[in-house]
Amino acid sequence: MAYEAGALDATLAAAAGDDPALLDELRGAFLDSLSRQVDLLRRSRCDGNWQMAALRLKGLAASFQVWPLIALSEEALESAPGDPVVIRKLAAFLQTVTIE
Repeated sequence: MAYEAGALDATLAAAAGDDPALLDELRGAFLDSLSRQVDLLRRSRCDGNWQMAALRLKGLAASFQVWPLIALSEEALESAPGDPVVIRKLAAFLQTVTIE
């Protein structure tokens, strides 16, 4: 899965302005939250937990305007709890974001 980091970078830069420390902190907060929600989805076995983690993921993606992640979170919302295909896609997405 190819990921274009431009939208995320632009959103972070707009929020941080000329403060590189704030930019790093915002990027870290995004990655931390993304990692946490993917982990929660990975461990979810009931509909309620799965839906809540997917909705939080979608909110995170929308807050940072990361359109591919919004699409993945919508796919998770339409999937059964523990869907290995969705989890693999989200894990691959997380890898592309953390490589930067």
